[in-house]
Amino acid sequence: MAKQILLIDDDVSLRRVTEFNLQEAGYQVLTAANGQEGIELFRRHRPSLVITDVQMPQISGYEVLSAVLELNPQTLVIIITAFSSVEKAVEAMKLGAYDYLTKPFSRDQLSLTVAKAFEFGNLRKENTQLKDVLAGNIDNGQIIGQAPAMQQLLQRVEKVAASQASVLISGESGSGKEVIAKALHRGSTRSDGPFVAVNCAAIPKDLIESELFGHLKGSFTGAVKDRKGKFSLADGGTLFLDEIGELPIDLQPKLLRALQEQEFEPVGGTPERVEVRVIAATNRDLEEAMQTGGFREDLYYRLAVVPITLPPLRQRKEDIPLLLEFFLRKHQADVGVRFSDQVIEHLQQYNWPGNVRELENVVEQMLILRQGNQLEMADLPPRIGRPRIQHGGVLNLPEEGYSLEDLEREAVEEALRRCNGNKTKAAAFLRIPRHTLLYRLEKYAIQTS
Repeated sequence: MAKQILLIDDDVSLRRVTEFNLQEAGYQVLTAANGQEGIELFRRHRPSLVITDVQMPQISGYEVLSAVLELNPQTLVIIITAFSSVEKAVEAMKLGAYDYLTKPFSRDQLSLTVAKAFEFGNLRKENTQLKDVLAGNIDNGQIIGQAPAMQQLLQRVEKVAASQASVLISGESGSGKEVIAKALHRGSTRSDGPFVAVNCAAIPKDLIESELFGHLKGSFTGAVKDRKGKFSLADGGTLFLDEIGELPIDLQPKLLRALQEQEFEPVGGTPERVEVRVIAATNRDLEEAMQTGGFREDLYYRLAVVPITLPPLRQRKEDIPLLLEFFLRKHQADVGVRFSDQVIEHLQQYNWPGNVRELENVVEQMLILRQGNQLEMADLPPRIGRPRIQHGGVLNLPEEGYSLEDLEREAVEEALRRCNGNKTKAAAFLRIPRHTLLYRLEKYAIQTS
């Protein structure tokens, strides 16, 4: 997607010439004849670069600079000024402007200044991302896995990443679906664009339309200002829709249109066009949801142009030693900290209903509570260090006894895991009525999302 620039100038002839030169250089240009119009355009489109004249009626370029940086402090602003006002332009740079151009300026001066601005923006973004990764503030998206199932998956990710096709990632909760989505983004032609993630299950149903598509001020009670939705924020990049199976059925046609037409309507607004690649993920059986009317068939096939299934951790236990070392480094453990062979072997025998996320939590807990630099069986959380229900249904009660309620809870959790969260199938697996299973879920506060 072409880089977008907002040009604000009340001089019609200069604005047209500058717009033409920028378009010839390959940029997408929005134009405004005054400061107020420019600020409104910026609110709607959020371009990464603004070029504004200083001397304009009603709202000056300095006021535009202030308004733009308040809305987005990362925006680059270039000031256009007369030669006699260079001192004021320098003052504007102190207030946050990136650079200035003095009238009259040549086409080459314009192109060079704009190119340097975008280069600076890219370097700043890369530097911020690097600092975040080093500080542990973001997941660097590394995929750990040498098991055959993971090697096949990685080959598929590599092939799919370069395409523009929508991808549906299926897998149990905690298995790493967002990590795969980030890998698809990094390997695509959109890697320089934004990666925007949204958990459809975590947003109240009455707010999810606004969250995805944005809204205009006054469009509903509580809409006190314009807000851009996730589709707008992901323009030129990738939108990751996690837990897509939780999307309300009445909103699915609007999502389908956005996917098909790359166009949507904010709440209370007019149609907007974007260029977004959508990657969705689910831990639900969407084919079953289609049969029961909970998910639209046409939306499913639009999302699942390329389906990817992520294996649960119990199906790739040979990767557990690699993951353990990775999590040790991620949580900045001392160089001398290591897992004993007995612990590693024990962790490879555990069933991991919470998958990779559960494994990471266990490692972090062990590091916090450890007795020494070698992590032993005594450092394991009790629920991990003393397995009661093993894969295959073998019951193994500890010598000191065990709570029947805990045993029942684990049986329910195991049944749900094996049935991918499907309550009807889990009830049949346990040979109990569905309403009895629902009662147990409520009794033990078991989450099924």
